[in-house]
Amino acid sequence: MNPSTTRRGAGALLAAAFTAHLAHPARAQGAPSSTLRLFVPQPPGGGTDVIARLMAETMGRVLGQTVVVDNRPGANGVLAVNALKQARPDGSAVLLGGVSLFSFNPNLYSKLPYDATRDFTYIAPIVDTALILVAGPKSGLTTVAQLVERAKAEPDRLTYASVGIGNSTHLSMEMLTDTAGIRMTHVPFNGSGPSLTSVMTGETDCMVIPLVTALPQVQSGNLAALAMLTRDRVTALPQVPTLKELGLEGLVMPGWYALVGPAGMPEPVVERINAAVRAALEDPSVAKALRDQYLEPMRGSAQFVRDSVAKDSADWGAFIRRRNLRVE
Repeated sequence: MNPSTTRRGAGALLAAAFTAHLAHPARAQGAPSSTLRLFVPQPPGGGTDVIARLMAETMGRVLGQTVVVDNRPGANGVLAVNALKQARPDGSAVLLGGVSLFSFNPNLYSKLPYDATRDFTYIAPIVDTALILVAGPKSGLTTVAQLVERAKAEPDRLTYASVGIGNSTHLSMEMLTDTAGIRMTHVPFNGSGPSLTSVMTGETDCMVIPLVTALPQVQSGNLAALAMLTRDRVTALPQVPTLKELGLEGLVMPGWYALVGPAGMPEPVVERINAAVRAALEDPSVAKALRDQYLEPMRGSAQFVRDSVAKDSADWGAFIRRRNLRVE
């Protein structure tokens, strides 16, 4: 298998970062129903919950529909996708998911019950998120140089948590260990809360996680910030270097999230929902609230999402195959 060792639930299909629960307004002429069901492939409490709550009111107002979030966690997004596939392609159901679901999973799973190119109608990009490498106080790690030195001295001794096998938090560490020429032990969890808690309590040593989730714990001193997995330093933590500055930048880890529907959605329906997404992202209060959470609004077309899926699938698919990363 791959050079990093999975300590817990190697075959488990667990989830990565982001969830929701919301509702709002009335009904637009020609809408399929008064409700738009938004499937989310993670449990409530994570970053997707933040995104959904911030966007719901404006989207609902533009669409004239009530937005109801339906959390379907499990199997690295497969349960939510299966629910979406059963929905009518009339604009009454959509799914909010990240790059893992659309670009990573098809390269990781030998038997995946959906096809990323045929089973979705891509609608709109939503946000891009920054990722950060953090370590717990019991690990004794305060710099990437220390991490690399210890991992080289004792291969597989250091552990890293993830939000689930095969998502951005896992593949980011695979990229880091590959670039640095080190080996660590992978410990996947079901969600950002348990994984981050494991780092803070010393059950695991470190992890890559969205900045919005880690920032309060970094600022309170419960976590050490080792590096940003971004092109530039972030204003909230200007003292924290990027991996590129440290000479350890491999593939750039994408952090985008997008809205998709079932296959076969008519173009007018796609355009109507895309316009509602744009309206929400262009709302000054929504845009500010997202940026306050270090979520960068991404206004774009359905084609932009399709192009992003294809590029990241090609880039990371090659990496996944080279590292022999598979989930059966």
